[in-house]
Amino acid sequence: MAARRRHRSAAPRRVATLSVHTSPLDQPGAGDAGGMNVYVVEVSRRLAARGIEVEVFTRATSSDLPPVAEMTPGVTVRHVSAGPFEGLGKEELPAQLCAFTAAVLREEAQHEPGHYDVVHSHYWLSGQVGWLARDRWSVPLIHTAHTLAKVKNAALAAGDSPEPRARVIGEEQVVAEADRLVANTDDEARQLVEHYGADPRRTLVVPPGVDLDRFSPGDRAAARRELGVPRGAVVLLFVGRIQPLKAPDLLLETAARMLAEDPALRDRLEVHVVGAPSGSGLDAPRRLEEMAARLGIGDRVRFLPPQHAERLALHYRAADVAVVPSHNESFGLVALEAQACGTPVVAAAVGGLPTAVRDGVSGVLVGTREPADYAAAIRAVLGRRELLSAGARRHAGTFSWDRTVDALVEAYTAAGAEMAAAAALRRVPVLRPARALGAVLPVPGAQVAR
Repeated sequence: MAARRRHRSAAPRRVATLSVHTSPLDQPGAGDAGGMNVYVVEVSRRLAARGIEVEVFTRATSSDLPPVAEMTPGVTVRHVSAGPFEGLGKEELPAQLCAFTAAVLREEAQHEPGHYDVVHSHYWLSGQVGWLARDRWSVPLIHTAHTLAKVKNAALAAGDSPEPRARVIGEEQVVAEADRLVANTDDEARQLVEHYGADPRRTLVVPPGVDLDRFSPGDRAAARRELGVPRGAVVLLFVGRIQPLKAPDLLLETAARMLAEDPALRDRLEVHVVGAPSGSGLDAPRRLEEMAARLGIGDRVRFLPPQHAERLALHYRAADVAVVPSHNESFGLVALEAQACGTPVVAAAVGGLPTAVRDGVSGVLVGTREPADYAAAIRAVLGRRELLSAGARRHAGTFSWDRTVDALVEAYTAAGAEMAAAAALRRVPVLRPARALGAVLPVPGAQVAR
């Protein structure tokens, strides 16, 4: 046990990462795969590069998936059988958490005690599993929420379904139990404290990063040739899952407004929507195409499937402006990726986007949901594009996945040291005065209350 305690006061050797509802191997931009998937992949790779092994537990969604897959050297993805492989939405997964947790605990039981040094859970479903693993393994639980039900429900998109009460309760439980809560921004940390009663001393702000090698400035003309975009086109780009929360409909309304105000723009304007239906957007998968036709801009909109990172970088470089009109974002990795490619951003002034986008320097933040205001912001960006492009590159350069991992390793190490110290304290015998001799004697078997 002494050896086991020692390694918890140092950097961890092995991290159990929990991502119940979506796999890091999934393509972001479709289904439940988005910024969280990118986060898990980038953090895991960099932990492994530092000699810290990562095992990612995620639910198997196909019988064709191998039980174990190597994502990269040092990073293992374990596909856990929990419920039917297909056809389960996130709202149905709580019923499968018992099966998922059992598989995670059984994997650890095959090794010597202390196999994992820390548990890092992502999203509340994983937090529920992590809470039990923490207590069973006596290791710290680090939790990243990514989105919060109370915040999402307060900014619900028209036609979107509110998050259920069960999720709210589940999030409250995880917040109370986690040894560290990792927030993407100061705003998210404030929300955890104000809406969930999080302990500020256990709530850390660790911004996500961006892969500055993969997402970098390039030749815009060459990118347009590669994608078949006319040299003189004005390209507005949306990247993300097609669902009410992300508000791609607001971009279409904005484009229609711009054409109504400047009919001469029609031959040049192109709106590129990169993504696939997700969440409540699956209920009407062609709604956005029908809306474009109804607005009279169907010939000016390109709908494209989710793209791999290298191809996605081409889309960012080819665009004049990236538009992120979400009702809420815990951070907004798309905005950061676009800026890293030198493309300024017009974004909603909500959630983490005021951190991801520097208003007036790397893009423009919009405080309303009005198409007229988005149209004015896009025109302002087009008028100052070269200056904002340079600001976008500088701003994105202040974010780094290596800095994110530096902070996470520090959090893992500090939480492990705290847990080891608390365990040592519980083993110290309680002292009380002896009545007859007035001496202080230990009480056999007594422990300090936790």
